[in-house]
Amino acid sequence: MNSQNPDTPSPKSEPPFYEFTIELDQVEDYAFRVRFDKEQFPPLDMDEPVPLGKDSGPNASRVLAAAIGNCLSASLLFCARKGRVEIGPIRTKISVRTARNERKRLRIVGVRVEIDPQVPEPDRQQALRCLDLFEDYCVVTQSIRQGIPVEVSVKGLEDLRVTADK
Repeated sequence: MNSQNPDTPSPKSEPPFYEFTIELDQVEDYAFRVRFDKEQFPPLDMDEPVPLGKDSGPNASRVLAAAIGNCLSASLLFCARKGRVEIGPIRTKISVRTARNERKRLRIVGVRVEIDPQVPEPDRQQALRCLDLFEDYCVVTQSIRQGIPVEVSVKGLEDLRVTADK
């Protein structure tokens, strides 16, 4: 992938990855504003539900659910169009199940995605081919299924932890 445009293959001299960075700024309490890496993207306000936050925007679990549903829907659409199957409008429903783990921490324990692509009857047989292909092309869903390594650093506190551990 080209680091400037993920849709363009990378020249052989570039590393085989694409990286982007988004930033969050605290607005107040648990409300944050997400600033994306592209100027044309409007900011996204996020918040935690009551009683922590004010529920003034989606929380991280809801944004993750939207990312999963969007990626799967776009992958199905891409596959259908490559196969010259006209579908749509697509309606996708994402249900997220949460539960507390053994340490009483809330976790996402399952996600169910139901995609309704509105495939015309004459095109259904041809669209079946996509069922075996489209999920594999969904970056978000496959990354979650495989487990994504997450590196975390907290500026100004790492040095304190090393000192406290001594």
